[in-house]
Amino acid sequence: MGISGRRSPGPRCIALAGPFQSGKTSLFEAILKRTGTLEKAGDVDAGTSFGDASPEARSHGHGVEPSVVTVDWLGEPMTFIDCPGSTEFMHAMRSVVPVCDAAVVVCKPDERKLASLQLVLRELEDAGIPRILFLNKIDAATDRVQQIIPLLQPASRVPLVLRQLPLWSNGIAVGFVDLALERAFIYREHAPSEVVDVPVDSLALEKEARFAMLERLADHDDSLLEELLGDIEPPQDQIFDDLRREVQEGLVVPVMIGSAKSGHGVGRLLKSLRHDAPGPTETRRRLGLPDDGPALAHVVRTVHATHGGRSTVARVLRGKFKEGDVVTDSDGHETKLGPLSIAGATNGRARPAEVGEGMTISIARAEALTTGVTFAAGRFAPECIAPLELPEPLHAFALETRDPKDDAKLSAALNKLAEEDPGLTVTHDATAHEIRLGGQGEVHLRVAVEKLASRYGVVVEAKPPQVDYHESIRKAVQVRGRHKKQTGGHGQFGDVVLRVAPLPRGAGISFIDEITGGVVPRQYISSVEHGVREALQKGPLGCPVVDVEVRLVDGSYHSVDSSDMAFRAAGRIAMQEALAQAGAVLLEPVHAVDVAVPSDAMARAVALVSGRRGQILGYDSRPGWQGWDVLQALMPEAELRDFIVELRSATSGLGTFRTQFDHLAETTGRTAEAAIRRLQAH
Repeated sequence: MGISGRRSPGPRCIALAGPFQSGKTSLFEAILKRTGTLEKAGDVDAGTSFGDASPEARSHGHGVEPSVVTVDWLGEPMTFIDCPGSTEFMHAMRSVVPVCDAAVVVCKPDERKLASLQLVLRELEDAGIPRILFLNKIDAATDRVQQIIPLLQPASRVPLVLRQLPLWSNGIAVGFVDLALERAFIYREHAPSEVVDVPVDSLALEKEARFAMLERLADHDDSLLEELLGDIEPPQDQIFDDLRREVQEGLVVPVMIGSAKSGHGVGRLLKSLRHDAPGPTETRRRLGLPDDGPALAHVVRTVHATHGGRSTVARVLRGKFKEGDVVTDSDGHETKLGPLSIAGATNGRARPAEVGEGMTISIARAEALTTGVTFAAGRFAPECIAPLELPEPLHAFALETRDPKDDAKLSAALNKLAEEDPGLTVTHDATAHEIRLGGQGEVHLRVAVEKLASRYGVVVEAKPPQVDYHESIRKAVQVRGRHKKQTGGHGQFGDVVLRVAPLPRGAGISFIDEITGGVVPRQYISSVEHGVREALQKGPLGCPVVDVEVRLVDGSYHSVDSSDMAFRAAGRIAMQEALAQAGAVLLEPVHAVDVAVPSDAMARAVALVSGRRGQILGYDSRPGWQGWDVLQALMPEAELRDFIVELRSATSGLGTFRTQFDHLAETTGRTAEAAIRRLQAH
């Protein structure tokens, strides 16, 4: 069977992924040039790239959102989605990759990038998506590729299989040998490579590398293993069939080489994707979807253009859609599809009458469809095929508009940003009266603030959020609270005696009624408690009061002037007096923190946590992650506010952490004094 006979039919959708500064967007540009989409490849450094074209991406020098382009390659549509490589934006992959047919992972031939490569591969492995590793900047490699692959192997759960061998001349990679085809190719800049005979001086290396590739493929093909053991040359079709099957089943990751900047190796990569990558049929089966059923699609992105309105990017997995179709999403929302177009089509805004399976489409005016939902034709809500799991926020800003008239605009703009980037969270803290924007790091949040100004005209001040301090008391006291007021008619009278004492941390608030003899009538007891709890909402230090026991032990009333309102006021007065006498103590929230870092950065992580008043509990290897460790610690919330910034700085941008509230702890000395000054300033 020829190569063309093995090709899976249907439009492809390919994710481009890779560590920061691996050259991923340069490969994106080279693909656009090679497919004839662009006359000239853009330059990332010069700010002329087709991808990473937003003002924020240009100003920060890296992708901040997925870029989608649909090209034509050998008569077939192929959609490429360039996913951001920075750790702070890597979560954007999670809505994209589950419904892609395959991913190309771009990496430098540098073992120092091992940990960052592992982060990318882990996302793809968890999604179960077939992948090809493109070893970029091969012309800058200082070691033989056969030596580099074992160094990078710990980043991948499955074997990396070298598919191409570089040809060298005067220390420069001038071409490669395709180990499956047994042909040599000489690079031509941004043009098809020239086919030549395998150089004589490369034959021995080629045979060695080819046998290593076949040995790895034979791990999953007994007939191939028998042929190798019997020194029988396997048919070329069998080799291509094994490659294709093992790539699609995620059993191996073929490694291809090239230089995106020069367009070297791009044509062979495209041909490999065309012949070896799964099509929509295989992807549908990987996702557990039957071939029959209503038309089905999954939303991978939501876009709010400054002047173009809202659009929804989705991958069609089954059937066909057309404008005006009624669909229902996995959240049960029903909507009518607006105008449809091919996502990122470069031949104008391609507007077919209908779109079929495999196509990646853009839908206008479909407000009910949000990132991460699955939708189907008709009024039956489908099951979500890839529920969106996003990381918890690691950093936060408290936002305040410079012009109060922009407050309403801010809320609407933040909702749009969070729709575009589900990695952003927006919360309203009623106690601190703050709007908080959470994200994956300082740059992630800075980009969001920049978008607020440039896209929506909302200029904000971004400050660290207030810490959720509480307070308690040091000693027990007994106080009387009396509310007496004479007016023209009935007066107001309420009189209570409270015995107030501290409780152990975490015990909460306890109100106990010890009235005997009816000195405070039963119908007023709940009003006293209400007044007490009102006073506890803000103690002498300006924080909510916790861990106190309040006993109502005595009081008096007036048969005419007493009322619920009067006893509520008496309870509040008594509690305020008790708090003033009982010795206020400031309590800060302490969190249990798991810090994940590459093993060689553990010493720096320990020093960083200790320097932020952290209590080290221990550390161990990170389960399932070779070369990573996890540090367990207890850290005050105040020290976590910008912790991710220093952690990333200490770990080459790779460290992360998870946190959960653990307990409130008393804080004293200069730390408490500084916190109290800040609280009083508010």
